[in-house]
Amino acid sequence: MKVYAINGSPRKNKNTATLLQKALDGVKEAAKDKEIETEIINLYDYNYTGCKSCFACKRLEGKSYGKCAVKDDIQEVLEKVSQADGIIFGSPVYFLDITGQLRSFIERLLFPYLVYDKNYSSLAPKKMPTAIIYTMNVTEEIMNKSGYLSTFNNVEGAIERIFTKPLVMYSNDTYQFNDYSKYKMEVFSEEAKAEHRKVQFPLDCQKAFEIGASLIK
Repeated sequence: MKVYAINGSPRKNKNTATLLQKALDGVKEAAKDKEIETEIINLYDYNYTGCKSCFACKRLEGKSYGKCAVKDDIQEVLEKVSQADGIIFGSPVYFLDITGQLRSFIERLLFPYLVYDKNYSSLAPKKMPTAIIYTMNVTEEIMNKSGYLSTFNNVEGAIERIFTKPLVMYSNDTYQFNDYSKYKMEVFSEEAKAEHRKVQFPLDCQKAFEIGASLIK
């Protein structure tokens, strides 16, 4: 078995990456008696674009029917992820949405599997379990009141249509810098942010672990 964590953050050791690793730790813990491999894929390591609308993946009897025809850095990643036994997506939230890098990856991964028949059925090789972890600077209250969930629902709906309904978690009011005094940030209280991280982030890590453990049950 193989479970991949897809890191849509440009940072490899901060909030999103940490939670993704905790989720993979949960996968391993739950898999105890099974042979299972886990891997984090850092999308910012690759040079690629979103869907180019060439429609080669939809061309009947075409050699790329049901798979992306674009040959770039992400091509091999798309192939190996297609055979996964589970995928955990993770992204910081920029302007109420996942990062452009993750959005482009999702386009390239999912669109070739989407069939333009009356049921919009899926050509995905596996109906693997999925999860998605969002990290964001805003509080849970702002997230609930300001349209974030509507955007997230669109992302999750696309994943569910092709694979399965994703398990979801949010990490809110995240601590972004080691020293807030170096940045134009007076709208935030570094002290409050630090205290929130001290109390909440360990809970978020545990929640991510539990998401991973639940993924392959």
